[in-house]
Amino acid sequence: MWSFAMSDITASLQTLRTPWRAVAAAFALNGVLLGVWASRIPAITEIHGLSPSRLGLILLFMGAGALISFPLAGRLADSLGAARITRWVAVGYIFTLILIGVAPGPVWLAGAVFLFGMHHGSMDVVMNTWATEVEKHMGRSVMASFHAMWSFGAGAGAGIGYFATSAGLGVSSHFTLAALLFGALLLPFVLTPWQSETRPHDPNAAVFALPRGALVLVGIIALAAAVGEGAIADWGAVFLVQEAGAREAQATLGYTVFSIAMVAMRLSADRIITLAGPVAVARASGVIAAAGMLLALGFATLPMTLLGFALVGVGYAAAVPLAFSRAAIDPDIPPGQAIASVATLGYGGLLLGPPMIGFVAEATSLRVAFGLLAALALLITAFGSVLRREE
Repeated sequence: MWSFAMSDITASLQTLRTPWRAVAAAFALNGVLLGVWASRIPAITEIHGLSPSRLGLILLFMGAGALISFPLAGRLADSLGAARITRWVAVGYIFTLILIGVAPGPVWLAGAVFLFGMHHGSMDVVMNTWATEVEKHMGRSVMASFHAMWSFGAGAGAGIGYFATSAGLGVSSHFTLAALLFGALLLPFVLTPWQSETRPHDPNAAVFALPRGALVLVGIIALAAAVGEGAIADWGAVFLVQEAGAREAQATLGYTVFSIAMVAMRLSADRIITLAGPVAVARASGVIAAAGMLLALGFATLPMTLLGFALVGVGYAAAVPLAFSRAAIDPDIPPGQAIASVATLGYGGLLLGPPMIGFVAEATSLRVAFGLLAALALLITAFGSVLRREE
């Protein structure tokens, strides 16, 4: 009877493990681990006695780790297969979150965050490359839905952070439990069999994957969205405490609201892109994101700031999926390298933007630093035409 029940469970799991769910699980895992980290940054800041500039420096280590990983991840995705590399990196990513939680001091914290950034950045590249393969296999636009799963995961991670903080759970215990739990839930789907496309490595290719031609502007669009997204993830809770007068537990809601709005928009974005086209969606996205940021700055109360963060989430939702989809169909560069090149600007902005916020906040104020994000969001509108796809 026991073997019969186990065979039923195995058969049910095999039925659930589709290519779309495999990639969706990878995106969700990547997002939830980042959301867990983001939700406890105020607590980590207090534990290690970090000033805004020192926190910015710690976050700079995270960005450096990601930037180093991008070109290697792109090459490995093209030569060994995006699905295989996604699985390897996902396992390492889980354990780097645990390392952050147990770091005994700022130096160890910087090292753990560096490794966390490496795994986060490389997983972004390879799972997006895998996503383009599944999108091609399915024959329709699904990239935004994958990014919706990332936002859902990030929001879930941040939301659990709210309950962990309210319950007085320590950062070390929180990170360890979250990493093991979500790894156990999502890794079985990520392990769904999939044969990725591979290409021979070009020995003459540049070491660092920098965009060229039209991909430069595509990368700037990803950069503009990712800098703002990174700012909300790493500084949103701090902004709510310092500028909107929120309590620490309430401050975790900022990234949760932002992520929920992103999920809702990304679940609808594929249909909207089909109806209106990528250019119109990109232009509207920049305006909405800028308006949300200005709303949060103009009122700086808890309700209005949360509403502003929600609008920012709606505005940024489609920008990065559009950028990666455009990169994957570039006629001159293989998908892995093209996505890595856009990620160098895009997710480089996600990870390097927050340290810059810290430095600007130290020199001026956090409000001034967030004001720059509103101007940056309008670049999505300005360069939206580069996302036009040839029929």
